[in-house]
Amino acid sequence: MNEKFKKNIWKIYTFKFCISLYFIDGVLIPFFTMWGQITFTQIMILQAWYMFWVFILEIPSGTIADYLGRKQTLILASISHIFAVLIYTSMPLFFIFLIGEFIWALAESLISGTGHAFIYDSLKMISESETEKSKVIFGRFESFGLIGYIVSAPIGSLLAAVFDLRAPMLFMAFPFMGAIFIALSFREPRTIQSSKKKEYLQIMKKGVKLFYSNKVLKILAYEMISIGAIAFLMLWIYQAMLIQLKINIIYFGIIQALIVGSELIVLNSFKKLEHLLRSKRRYLLFSGIITGAMVLIAGLSFTCALITPMIIAIILVIAFGMTRTPLLISYMNKYIPSEERTTVLSTINMFQTLTFVIAYPLVGLAVDWSLNLTVIILGIVGISFSLTSRVKGEYLLD
Repeated sequence: MNEKFKKNIWKIYTFKFCISLYFIDGVLIPFFTMWGQITFTQIMILQAWYMFWVFILEIPSGTIADYLGRKQTLILASISHIFAVLIYTSMPLFFIFLIGEFIWALAESLISGTGHAFIYDSLKMISESETEKSKVIFGRFESFGLIGYIVSAPIGSLLAAVFDLRAPMLFMAFPFMGAIFIALSFREPRTIQSSKKKEYLQIMKKGVKLFYSNKVLKILAYEMISIGAIAFLMLWIYQAMLIQLKINIIYFGIIQALIVGSELIVLNSFKKLEHLLRSKRRYLLFSGIITGAMVLIAGLSFTCALITPMIIAIILVIAFGMTRTPLLISYMNKYIPSEERTTVLSTINMFQTLTFVIAYPLVGLAVDWSLNLTVIILGIVGISFSLTSRVKGEYLLD
């Protein structure tokens, strides 16, 4: 029995790799502005629209995962991804992009929190003691996703150069189909089956109530969302910076691969970094401050057209800013019962999504007004968030 659930772990790693083969990532802004013929503000409106639907769908989809099971939810997510790709590549119209973003939001909301919950409950089925390894396993899970991004970004740039900017998006349908076949072979943990007996609304209500009543969960969620939002916004902005500096599109994918590679290194160095700083709390503080400081340096370097320091700063922003999410999710899981795990994680993701719904249009307008000043302001905000952190060492349980 345990051996069958052990197979879930390496299968979910492979699944994560397949759904992370985003060939479009390295040329996403050129795809929108050159093939799609839309402005950066329109891109941010699209992303706000996407995040709005993730916000609307987050709790229901998390509850669906608790009600129907993680396996079926991950299969539905993969199918939705394929439909989104096909819609997006049908024609370069803003209205079509809105439909594509809605389908993409459905896919992402279905998968949000489900993968981590599937892993954690699979570990519980192997052995209760196996859950102590969750931080390492979550790190590996994210690492396989990052490997997918590293592999796909340069390929996407090459596809765009050889064919056109539509090709990287269209080719993503193939690995998404592979993800469906992998998900079909998953074994559902028994803890999911017991939750299926509960009423849908009962699961939702209990999961949301648990989050609101737990002070530690709320503090950890704020810590994840605040700095994570700064780093995530830079993922969109940095390609606009490269375009303004007239860097050839063939290098976009290489830079994206370097960025994701840095994430991979940090994800697999949590223990070493915490040991180096002699505290889990100190590492969180350090990673937050370095994220804000590097955004600030990237903005100043861009203003002076210093390409190398700008790229190095962007790499460090993503390396330390984006990797805080799986680390904090690991800590939060210690405070969440299995039967409400996906719903609670989806509640947290819902608040993160709402942050982006508000921030995207504002940042889009700010970028069209002044790209360099927008980045500098984001850096100052990131440093301020870090210095006002309320996380205590005793909250960070392994």
